[in-house]
Amino acid sequence: MHTSVTPTQSHTPSPDLSSLWRFFWNTNKAMTLFFLSNFVFLAIGLIGMASDPRLVLGQSTWAKLTKFSLSLLIYAPTMLWMFSYVTQRKRLMGFVLNAIAVILFMEMVMILFQGARAEAMHFNVSTPFNTTLWNFMSFTITLFYVISFVGFGVLALQKLTDAPFAWSLRLGMVLMLVGFGLGYLMTTPQPEQQAVIAAGQPPTRIGGHTVGAPDGGAGLVLMGWSTTHGDLRIAHFVGIHGLQVLAFVGWYLLQRSQQPGNRLTTGHRMTLVWGSFVAYLGLVALVTWQALRGQSLIAPDVLTLTVLGGLVIVTGAFVAATLLHARSTALREIGSTGV
Repeated sequence: MHTSVTPTQSHTPSPDLSSLWRFFWNTNKAMTLFFLSNFVFLAIGLIGMASDPRLVLGQSTWAKLTKFSLSLLIYAPTMLWMFSYVTQRKRLMGFVLNAIAVILFMEMVMILFQGARAEAMHFNVSTPFNTTLWNFMSFTITLFYVISFVGFGVLALQKLTDAPFAWSLRLGMVLMLVGFGLGYLMTTPQPEQQAVIAAGQPPTRIGGHTVGAPDGGAGLVLMGWSTTHGDLRIAHFVGIHGLQVLAFVGWYLLQRSQQPGNRLTTGHRMTLVWGSFVAYLGLVALVTWQALRGQSLIAPDVLTLTVLGGLVIVTGAFVAATLLHARSTALREIGSTGV
């Protein structure tokens, strides 16, 4: 028998650390342990950046470990919170979270290992050993992506009584899957790599994130995103963390709906959730398009600024129109009841 789950305060982790630990632990032990492991990875990365002068592609050899651990410290608790709503197919949910935790932990260990060796992890085929590591990571990334689709299916089939909130979780996972998928744009050989291969020489790297130049040029602090050319990592990052943005939108609107004097109906909240999804997807498309044109994030041309401005204006107008409609609907209802 299928049951519907009502989002309640019990699904909102307490700020108390012991309560938070119990909440995460009761949802999934492996993902909780992986979450905690990233504090260790972060500490190692920060200490390494502060004490080790070695560089890889123009950045500290420990920068990748640091930024990946920061990203995963956001990702892991979000997944634990979202999947705490699952009451159907709990065994499948457990498999998904266990598998993701193990795969991502292995990837972080490989990143740590290569960081300690001052070797690039991604796209590195400079030696047979580095090639083997990269091929194994490529396999685990693909496996992670496939399992994430299974996780989306588990969450999508979960019945929540509040439809807008349920759709915010589903659409957040769609954005995350889009963001992960954009990572595959980085796996094709860059022009200079193609030239090396065409000349019959073994390349040291196959793939890259910079568009219009080799990887390793000037970049933003820590993130490393190119400040002179296009960078595909931006769209990858923005898309992945759409998971948190959409989930927050749905949660915030749900909290608002439970406050005295609320004017947002279920229909209005659903409209705002879908509008947020379309707007955010538009942002992901914009930064992808900008990168593919070889344009740095911090040096947009007139065309990019025009499209961005249009996206902001349309989104703002859409939100304003929805809120005005909610207000006018509430006033009509008050008038009709004579209150």
